[in-house]
Amino acid sequence: MNHRNGGAAVVDTLAVHGVDTVFGIPGTHNLEIYRHLQAQHLRVVTPRHEQGAGYAAEAYARVSGRPGVVVTTSGPGLTNVMTAAATAYAESQPLLVLSPGMPTGTEGRDLGQLHEAKNTSAAMGELVAWSRRVRSAEEAADAVTAAFAGFTGRRPRPVHVEIPVDVFTQSWSGQARVAPSVRAVAADQGAVLRAAEVLAAAQRPLIIAGGGGVDAQAEITALAEALGAPVATTVNGKGVVAESHPLSVGASVRLRALQKAAADSDALLVVGSELGDSDLWEGEIRGRTVIRCDIDSAQLDKNCPADHALLGDAAATVAALAAGMGPGSGGGAERAAALRAACRDEAAGDAGPNAEINAAVRAALPPEGVLTGDSSQVTYFGSVHFFDMARPRRFCYSPGFATLGYGLPAAVGAAAARPGQPVAVLLGDGALMFSVQELMTLTELRLPVPIVVVDNGGYREIRDQETARGIAPIGVDLQTPDFAALAVAMGAHGARTTSSADLTDLVSRAFDADRPTVIHFDLR
Repeated sequence: MNHRNGGAAVVDTLAVHGVDTVFGIPGTHNLEIYRHLQAQHLRVVTPRHEQGAGYAAEAYARVSGRPGVVVTTSGPGLTNVMTAAATAYAESQPLLVLSPGMPTGTEGRDLGQLHEAKNTSAAMGELVAWSRRVRSAEEAADAVTAAFAGFTGRRPRPVHVEIPVDVFTQSWSGQARVAPSVRAVAADQGAVLRAAEVLAAAQRPLIIAGGGGVDAQAEITALAEALGAPVATTVNGKGVVAESHPLSVGASVRLRALQKAAADSDALLVVGSELGDSDLWEGEIRGRTVIRCDIDSAQLDKNCPADHALLGDAAATVAALAAGMGPGSGGGAERAAALRAACRDEAAGDAGPNAEINAAVRAALPPEGVLTGDSSQVTYFGSVHFFDMARPRRFCYSPGFATLGYGLPAAVGAAAARPGQPVAVLLGDGALMFSVQELMTLTELRLPVPIVVVDNGGYREIRDQETARGIAPIGVDLQTPDFAALAVAMGAHGARTTSSADLTDLVSRAFDADRPTVIHFDLR
């Protein structure tokens, strides 16, 4: 066999684009990728389920800002990763999914081959930005290059490349090519000047920053200070302005207090957000004069029409807005403090014990640490509002696709993205049971990750919704295992508590351990 083959074409192209980690599970049909990974010094992380591999790769991208790469086998390996790929699409994260496909010429013929499906590439194409089935080793290299070309200069979205098994063994004599870099470009200068005039004249400006602003922290902060404008963020924009900053109102866009402040503002700047219902929770954002900045033209009037549309890179465009405004006046802090207090009071009405739990874990996690959460009340009622972040790309949670089972494998990806930096997991019992097998991955990697599981005995949010609709609770009160004992059985450490007063110490000790620690916090 000529090992300079289609597998080498794929792996060499990953390597020239700076990929250092691949998440996935080896299988019968993808071994020609695995053959070449060590030669290119790519780290291989093997979760216990392909969905976990996808979530880990998505979190790697979210924390590092570099594309995550996941390798599956054909058929069920690929279908298992589809939910993670759809999550990356909803959350605008750069993810490359690589999978084998049926041999060339046999696709769709229902021949009874191993892992055969009708058209997995087409199925993936309905979930991601694009899916491409290649026909040669050279096309495989070109498709991977095209993926990386699309990850810069535009809204990042996941893509899929399917390589037929015969293409993997096809001889390849080419050289991996690096995708051309795309320079960050500010919006049209005239449009920027007109928007800047509106902002400079405003008496009550307000800024909302979304996930599209995560790499514009310095620029957005400087503009806010120049304007004396409070800054609120979406969940994906959490930390774009340090949440300890006097002008920060936190990740508060779902709250009615913030939505009212937006309506009352005389200049509302929205940076990098679609302002979707997953952000606003059946509310709406409106302003007397709305300025929207986005790298995706389709976003500029979505859910909130723009009076001034700025199509361009967030950092470059916001810097252009700030140019010439002069140093900040130091104003706005009093207005921001009042709005922040109103938002905290409103959020506290939903939070229950989750605010106190988050405060206890926050006290133990160092400032540069990463927190991963899940579709759990302790996350969306708690961490979003009561776990302050000093920087973006430190909070992993999927508010748009709202998937269960994300938090634990996300910790695997976050730890790979920031080696040596502390990572903590805070989630509910229902979420953990969706992906509890990834505790073995953390244990195998000997990662000192504290995993705080808030156990309320099942799907409490859905139980509350059933009660609100007059439906007798059904399918929501669940038996949960002794998570601490389960952790020990998997080779990790385990602890139990019923008091948030114990959490800070337990989490702190977990960071000094030689493996993960599951902390079972029983609310029942």
